[in-house]
Amino acid sequence: MNADLTLLIRLQQLETTAEDARRRIADHPVRSQALDARLQSARDALDTVKARLTAATDKRRAEEKEVATVQTRLAKYKDQLLEVKTNREYTAMLHEIEAAQNDIRAREDRILEIMMESDELNAGLKKAEAGLKTAEKEVAAERSALEAEMSTLQKEIDRTSTERQTLAAQIDRAVLNTFEAVARNRKGVAVAEAKNGTCTICHVRLRPQVFNEIRRNASIIQCDSCQRILYFAGESEAPASVPQA
Repeated sequence: MNADLTLLIRLQQLETTAEDARRRIADHPVRSQALDARLQSARDALDTVKARLTAATDKRRAEEKEVATVQTRLAKYKDQLLEVKTNREYTAMLHEIEAAQNDIRAREDRILEIMMESDELNAGLKKAEAGLKTAEKEVAAERSALEAEMSTLQKEIDRTSTERQTLAAQIDRAVLNTFEAVARNRKGVAVAEAKNGTCTICHVRLRPQVFNEIRRNASIIQCDSCQRILYFAGESEAPASVPQA
C-alpha cells in the first residue's frame, strides 16, 4: 500500500476519534443540565407535598379555631335560653342553638377530612423525601461518572493530537494539504473506503478503471463526486474500515 495512503487512513481514524471526543465534551453542559433538572424535579415534588401539608395544617387549625368560637357562642345561647320569657324568644333561641350545633358538626366533619388528607400527605412526604435522597445519590454518581468521562475524553484528544502531529510530519505536504482541504469541506471525513465499485460515503459509483486503480492502493485517488481520498480494504493491509460521516 502507498505509504502516504496508509498514514492517511490512520490519520482519519485519529481525526474521527478526536471529533467524537470533542462532540461528547461539547454535550457536557446539556447532560449536566439534565442531571440538574432531574434533581430539581425531585426537590419540587417534595416542596409541593410540603406546601400541601402546610396548607392542610393551616386549614385544620382555622377550622378548630372556628369550632371553639362557635362552641363559646353555643354555651352563651344555652345560658340565655334559661332567661327567655316568651315562647317566641324561646323558639328563636332554639334555632340559634341548632344552627350553632350544625355549624360545629359540619366543621368537625371538615376537620376529619383534613386529618385524613394529612395522613395521605404525610405518607406522600415520606415517599418524596425518599425519592429526593435516591435522586441525589444517583445524580451524584452520574455526575461523578460524567466528570471522569470528560477527563478521559480530554486525554484522548491530547493523545490523538500528539499522534496526529507525528503522522502529519511523515506525510507528503501536498497530500496532507489535500487531506486537510477535503476534511474542512466534508465535516472532518477526508478518507473513505471504496467497496463494490462505489464510494461508501457518498455512494456514487466509480468508473471501473478508477476502481481498479483504487484496488491497488498504490496512489492517492479522490472520489470524483465527494473528493474524498479513497482506499480499498479487501485483503490488503489497510484497516477493514474507516469511521464514516
